[in-house]
Amino acid sequence: MRYLIIRFATLGNVAMTVPVVASLSRRYPDDQFIVAGKKELGAMFAAMPNVQFYEVDNHLDWPGLWALWRDLKEQVDSVIDLQDVLRTRVLGLLMRLSGKKVTRVHYGRLRKQLITQLGWFKASLPTEFDRYRAAFRRAGLETDTLFEALPVNTKAAANIKKRFGKKEGRWIGLAPFAKSKSNMLPYRVTKEVIERLTADEQTTVYLFGAGVIESEMLRQWSTVFPRTISVAGQLQLEEELELMRCLDVMICMDSANQHLSSLVGLRAVSIWCATHPMIGFMGWKQRPEDIIQRQDLKCRPCTCHGTNHCRYGNYACRQINTETILQSI
Repeated sequence: MRYLIIRFATLGNVAMTVPVVASLSRRYPDDQFIVAGKKELGAMFAAMPNVQFYEVDNHLDWPGLWALWRDLKEQVDSVIDLQDVLRTRVLGLLMRLSGKKVTRVHYGRLRKQLITQLGWFKASLPTEFDRYRAAFRRAGLETDTLFEALPVNTKAAANIKKRFGKKEGRWIGLAPFAKSKSNMLPYRVTKEVIERLTADEQTTVYLFGAGVIESEMLRQWSTVFPRTISVAGQLQLEEELELMRCLDVMICMDSANQHLSSLVGLRAVSIWCATHPMIGFMGWKQRPEDIIQRQDLKCRPCTCHGTNHCRYGNYACRQINTETILQSI
């Protein structure tokens, strides 16, 4: 059988599919899987022998979806839509009209909206991994939870060793940014964490981020604090993963870097502000005791993915002190 797995975006969500797809690759070696996603994300699937990555960067508009359907309709027997948005539903409809079986993930969006808007929060929701596994089960594919880490990319690992040298002392990763203000610590707290960590001469801090503005800010911080190196915008994804594999811990928000850490078996101290791990976005096999959050705020969670608005105007969820973070590390 040949399966098309659709998950166009985003980095963190695509990373969350990797443990499940790796399970499929191992359990069904005679089947073929095509993962459709953005070009820069293909490195996460490169080590899976029966998984092909199909780049969709030029297929995200309506004419592109038509072309995508024409390219893939004869290559697959079944489609699993892990995105479930309008454009993937249209693609799924075209595939169904072509005689393909189409299965969609169930995200429980209404229930999440009730939780974030009305505070209707009684118990943990299924994780995204559970939702992905359920979608594959409806497509007739069983998965397991055996995934621990991606295999070492030897070329990328050699590049990391050549660039940063032999590891000495502690290497700590810090990914301080997120797409929304409600998911980030105040800059003051982040800089205090870097200052306290780098006061130890045996500690090197690596700063992770993306985007032009973030990269420039992290570059400036790396010039201010000793033994602080910004790798934002400097590495390919496979190289970032191999650098993470060398770290002792990753400090991150509820963001993609939590999930990338999980792919190399790196323990992540994750900081949750407006969002909440019980919504289902905790990293694969990350530990509940490594979560930092304000448990005393009844207004949390007010969003599933982050927002730039606080209904009370004070962003109290971001008020986490430096000492709490350092103790967790």
